[in-house]
Amino acid sequence: MEIDILQQIIIPIIKILFIVHLLIIGVMAMIWSERRVSGWMQDRLGPNRVGPQGLLQPIADGIKFLFKEDLIPNHVDKPLYVLAPAMLLVPAMIAIAVVPFGSSITIAGIEIPLQIADINIGILYILAITSLGVYGVVIGAWASNNKYSLLGGLRSSAQMISYELTLGLAIIGVLMLSESLSLRKIAIDQGANPWEWNFLIHFPAFLAFTTAMFAETNRLPFDLAEAEQELVAGYHTEYSSMKFAIFFMAEYMNMIVGSAVVVTLFLGGWHFFGLEAVGGPFWSGVISFAIFFAKTGIFLFVFIWVRWTLPRFRYDQLMNFGWKFLLPVALTSIVVTGTLYIATNGNRLWIGIGNVVAAFIVVAIVAGMLAMDNNSKSTVQSTPAAAPLRGLDAVE
Repeated sequence: MEIDILQQIIIPIIKILFIVHLLIIGVMAMIWSERRVSGWMQDRLGPNRVGPQGLLQPIADGIKFLFKEDLIPNHVDKPLYVLAPAMLLVPAMIAIAVVPFGSSITIAGIEIPLQIADINIGILYILAITSLGVYGVVIGAWASNNKYSLLGGLRSSAQMISYELTLGLAIIGVLMLSESLSLRKIAIDQGANPWEWNFLIHFPAFLAFTTAMFAETNRLPFDLAEAEQELVAGYHTEYSSMKFAIFFMAEYMNMIVGSAVVVTLFLGGWHFFGLEAVGGPFWSGVISFAIFFAKTGIFLFVFIWVRWTLPRFRYDQLMNFGWKFLLPVALTSIVVTGTLYIATNGNRLWIGIGNVVAAFIVVAIVAGMLAMDNNSKSTVQSTPAAAPLRGLDAVE
């Protein structure tokens, strides 16, 4: 009876508290890392005065937000205005529940899976929960009663509709090969060696999924919901103090969860050349967690890297890229993976080669069609219009 209580109640609570604290620490680490890495990329110092190497800067920022005056403008819809930040933060926090952050660890003879909940529809849970976050953005924008905020919220909802399709379709090939919706099963099926990981077998789908995830998290070059040059600050223009901070906590949490999902689906999860099996039942779990943590950290670095490498897209470019490039690539990946899975009896090498070749052909065809369309438009625009009839000619 005591063992049942320990395994069914106490251990899950400990894992939940551990992950929640890890997410909060991860947000603080990302705030510091974004500033330091940005400084390094731009050949400047970044924060270096508050604590050693500026490590206490996130704490100073948090204290500043706590003590700033919490203004609520008179023209806002107050209940929805106050609720919106929480509606964005809560989905970002609970989405991590089904992500396996390691194999398992054995303590006092009890094997503890390094995952809060291993449900058999884990990937559907992730897609459903992460799609709810946009409601926080849209409701905050609507409740602000500000035209710039409203435009930011509408842009965010349009991005979600455009890129959520690609996000879901890009993983269908992965689910075909693993024959499961469980994230733990998908991670286990990839094996210890990198050439067995899904990012090589489904490389075009991996690129499409990653790009869609950037758009889902409203990160550059897809941060059209916050475009400062056009919308002042976008959907959070009317927010201040901790409400403003919660919006950005949610953004960083979404980045962490998104990176963890990419690592699980495409980068082998906690596997790395068999190192995850080194040591006994305790240390193998610790090592597997460290491997997963390191992979997630590397992918989070990519978020920062892309931010200071690519310029912001125009809104029409954002929509065109989602509907005319990413969506065809994701659909092609499904067709090719399914066809070759049957034709080659599940040979992963041929599936990987087929996906790359098919994606190249599709992108080339789409790019050619768009180029022809642009040329025809430029030809029409460059044709001089006929001079208007004047005088007696007009009467005749």
